[in-house]
Amino acid sequence: MHLKQRDGALDLLKWLALLCMVLDHLRYVGFSIDLLYVPGRLAFPWFCLAMAANLARKPAVVNGGQWRYLGWLLLFSAVSEIPYRMFIPNPDTFNVLPTLTLGLLVARGWQQPTLQSRLLAVGALLLAALFSQRVMFGFFGVLLPLVLLWVIHRPWYFALMAGLICLACNQWQVLYFSVRLGNGVAMAAVATCLIAPWLGLFLLRHAKNAKAPPMRRWAYALYPVHFLLLLALRQAIA
Repeated sequence: MHLKQRDGALDLLKWLALLCMVLDHLRYVGFSIDLLYVPGRLAFPWFCLAMAANLARKPAVVNGGQWRYLGWLLLFSAVSEIPYRMFIPNPDTFNVLPTLTLGLLVARGWQQPTLQSRLLAVGALLLAALFSQRVMFGFFGVLLPLVLLWVIHRPWYFALMAGLICLACNQWQVLYFSVRLGNGVAMAAVATCLIAPWLGLFLLRHAKNAKAPPMRRWAYALYPVHFLLLLALRQAIA
């Protein structure tokens, strides 16, 4: 979406989310660094929070902005699937952009009380429920943008509820079992999931003067491109 005034904190949040995603995916390059799973738990909730922040700035968005936003997500959902499957070995789900697309529809359905928006939101929820095993981060991942939109202007402790949804997105059963076995990485990952929304909200509220480079439409291409670059790195060091 085009905003008349750039929000430095929002751009910084997007760059940090991208960095956390790349760190997480470095685990598939060939380095056995399980600890990178921990900062990786910040990426998805921070991308969802960036989406919620854009939606929350409703007065600054032109009428067609939501459809352009949806269109770009749909386009790069398709473009990214092949690089994603080339890089991730035997993926069980689609890439993350379909999850964000469904999440956008759900959040807009709550925000705009029109029949069209509500029907699209219901359809997105049904798809998320029926194909939760194929949607990255599952049904709760589709709900997360809505939850963050709801808490974004509320006191900080509401973010703890969003943290529970964030944990539910991240195979909490596996994490819980690993925690019971005393796995330190799993413990850190659970803690990161729980505080990720709060950390993101803290950043948005207290880093307004950040001078991060603005992320515009070209940034969508960073998602498929980073898979190709990491794939090239993996082949170079093999």
